[in-house]
Amino acid sequence: MSGMVGIKDFTGHPVNRRDLEQLLDLIAHRGADVTNIWVEGSTGFAHGMLWTTAESLWEKLPLVAQAGNLVITADARIDNRDELQSQLKLDTGPINKITDSEFILAAYEKWGESCPKHLLGDFAFAIWDQGQQCLFCARDHFGVKPFYYYHQPGRIFLFASELKAVLGFPAVPALLNEVMLAYYLIGHHEETALTIYQDILRLPPAHSMRVSQSGIELSPYWFLDPHREIKLKSDPDYAEAFREIFTEAVGCRLRSVFPIASHLSGGLDSSAVTCVARQILDQTGKTQLNTFSNIFDQVPECDERPFINAVLNQGTQKTHYIHADQRTALSDLEQIWQYEDQAYTGPSHFLVWGLNHAAHQAGMRVVLDGLDGDNTVSHGGVRLTELVRLGEWETFAQEVKIISHYFPHISPLFLLNSHATAYLTELAQQSRWGAFAQATNKIHQHFGISRQQLWLKLGLRQLIPQPIRQTWHSLRRKNQFLINPNFAKCINLEQRLKTCGRPQSLPLTAREEHWRNLTAGIFPYILERTDLYAAAFSLEARHPFMDKRLIEFCLALPSEQKLNQGWSRMVMRRGLANILPEKVQWRRDKADMTPNLLRGMLTIDRQLLDQVIFQKITCFEQYINIDFLHQAYQRFTSGKPVSDFDLMTVWRATILSLWLHHTQVKP
Repeated sequence: MSGMVGIKDFTGHPVNRRDLEQLLDLIAHRGADVTNIWVEGSTGFAHGMLWTTAESLWEKLPLVAQAGNLVITADARIDNRDELQSQLKLDTGPINKITDSEFILAAYEKWGESCPKHLLGDFAFAIWDQGQQCLFCARDHFGVKPFYYYHQPGRIFLFASELKAVLGFPAVPALLNEVMLAYYLIGHHEETALTIYQDILRLPPAHSMRVSQSGIELSPYWFLDPHREIKLKSDPDYAEAFREIFTEAVGCRLRSVFPIASHLSGGLDSSAVTCVARQILDQTGKTQLNTFSNIFDQVPECDERPFINAVLNQGTQKTHYIHADQRTALSDLEQIWQYEDQAYTGPSHFLVWGLNHAAHQAGMRVVLDGLDGDNTVSHGGVRLTELVRLGEWETFAQEVKIISHYFPHISPLFLLNSHATAYLTELAQQSRWGAFAQATNKIHQHFGISRQQLWLKLGLRQLIPQPIRQTWHSLRRKNQFLINPNFAKCINLEQRLKTCGRPQSLPLTAREEHWRNLTAGIFPYILERTDLYAAAFSLEARHPFMDKRLIEFCLALPSEQKLNQGWSRMVMRRGLANILPEKVQWRRDKADMTPNLLRGMLTIDRQLLDQVIFQKITCFEQYINIDFLHQAYQRFTSGKPVSDFDLMTVWRATILSLWLHHTQVKP
């Protein structure tokens, strides 16, 4: 892992070396093993290195090319090193003596601005090209490595690994971006370029950027193909292919000369990473895996030790337990604000914070996790919609019956409404009454629902003029959000959401749903937060499920490999047979951490919550719908079951208020 800072002054003024030192000091936690600064006239880079791999021990960044015309700084781990060595024909010695930044620089020398297409791994880098008089910057495919920047056209360009290092430069104003504040309040995270600060931007994932006197040219270098499909001969073939790719994804992330940690929750994803990593390390004999697991003595319904122990009992590792019930979502705020640069969305951050704190104390430098295996492999729920649209009612009914059997709280009627209603509505809208009649007959045959009820509920509704239906829905939605309606109107929020570029319709196939989840804006946001909570403890977070090859493979799978016979992520369960313990391989659920969260908020931190909701929050009533918040808080503290909606309403308001008071950022 690395911390990097760069300044380019397009007015020709020399870069002040002291400015670079001060900005690098703000992110010293990212890499204090070796720091170095390069300045040449109006261009300057600063870099802090955290040693993790063998190559990093002698890697020197910023790195100047032999010809002296190129300079690179990077936060990178390149995984296709063997392939690149063959293509680039580097003559700098054996491959284990070639650093990742040397591979990137050589790739730029050979392929120019198309070089990111040839790189595999996690990376963010900037190259100063003296001949072209430009900066070339790029970020990895999914945004594992962060890249923030500020640009005054014709004057200055500044970039860094964290927001705080950009904000630390005197010429950068710390002004609140009210559009992003509005997005935060409504839980909208599709924006991949803006930040909570005006004029400070993020380089989107899978994009490169050319910065010169004439301005910025932003270009995507890769797209996740939503149409590619893999066809293999049998289920065992799919399972074997998954196992090979997943093992490679984990193996690439074990490249380290220091002890390796793995977050182990007992769920399918973290268990898969842990089991495969342990197997690879046992075979190489290089080091022993360290596992770090949250346990909950005081909230036993959150405790996953039966599944954690099933993984641990299969092999040898060094085990670490963290008593997560001794922390709350509002614990350690003063320490967290030293690293966190914005109000964070999810209230589960403290669980990762505690794991990383323990890993740091145990001397770890690299930590693996099972982050977002759900989206990478996909539960395939929209396969049910796909079956309906294909007219495969028998298979649809069979899947619904199995799912409802194992999840009694999910009724067949709920699944039917979720996956068949939209299709019937579409048929009615198109006046395809023959197909509508056939579908209602099948539903009646398999589920016993009255044909007349379906015709009344879904068919005749379409006779109501669309403007009337839209007005009705609009009235129902009015003032149903945490955001102040006047503020929303002032920034034209409704129109912004309509033009955000994300599909508004429901996905029709499992692959379409899978693709949407993988390309959602929340994806890089979560990765940036994960990077920050690892970097705070001088750890490098590595995510096997974020491997480009694995994601492309899983997306291209037929839907029956994602949901089959009531089992979600079937290809993964089959692929990791004899690797995962059966207790984990065939578990259908995961622990709900909400009881522990509510215990912290409603008991341990209740006084602070009351203070925020009834006192501090009033300072920001121009942004927040105070009446709506108080109603949600009354329900939240009533002693009755708490809805997820009220929980997140209270959480967003609380953490936003605390962050705004802490930073005192100007609107």
